[in-house]
Amino acid sequence: MFARLVLFNFGPGMRDAADALAADLGPQIRGLDGFQSVTFFGDDTDGQYGLFVLWDSQESADAAADVIAPQLMSHLKGKVTEEPSRRLYSVIG
Repeated sequence: MFARLVLFNFGPGMRDAADALAADLGPQIRGLDGFQSVTFFGDDTDGQYGLFVLWDSQESADAAADVIAPQLMSHLKGKVTEEPSRRLYSVIG
């Protein structure tokens, strides 16, 4: 199993942008092959948000990134304070 972690900062007072991102991308992520689970999270006080997705394989994670990354970047464009951090991890245990 593999875990994709994406972190980004909208800045304070941008909860609506985070909610819109989760509402749009959540169903799309859930419909992709190899999907296991997704969690959106954040801190409204400093504007740091992210998502954590579990995939059944690296191939599924990579294929999903090809579909979701452009949509994610569209949500983030002009709203984030810095480039997002995206990383794929192998699940241990």
